[in-house]
Amino acid sequence: QAQLVESGGGLVQAGGSLRLSCAASGFTFYSNFCMKWFRQAPGKEREGVITLNWRGDTHYDDAMKGRFTASKDNAKDTIYLDMQNLKPEDTAMYYCAADSYCRNSWYDFRFRGQGTQVTVSS
Repeated sequence: QAQLVESGGGLVQAGGSLRLSCAASGFTFYSNFCMKWFRQAPGKEREGVITLNWRGDTHYDDAMKGRFTASKDNAKDTIYLDMQNLKPEDTAMYYCAADSYCRNSWYDFRFRGQGTQVTVSS
């Protein structure tokens, strides 16, 4: 079954860093794929965090600017989310998604992961 598998989440203190990984399982990333990280905090809607398009350009919410970075390794069929200076409000389940085109909605992406939990303590 083609899917994405996230890993790297955990508990970290405020100001700390984490690297999340998202690996393709059952399919291969194409170099022109659009990748996107989402997150969902308890009681809140799922929101887009950062988009990495096929050219390698990144687009992200201002709240993450300068703190979050996305990258990909096509040879490993893996994308990464590097998070620095984490804040308690970054606590959420983080998900990755991929498709031939960039989508706004999580539900419109062809390939989606199950999520990895990030908890930031104050």
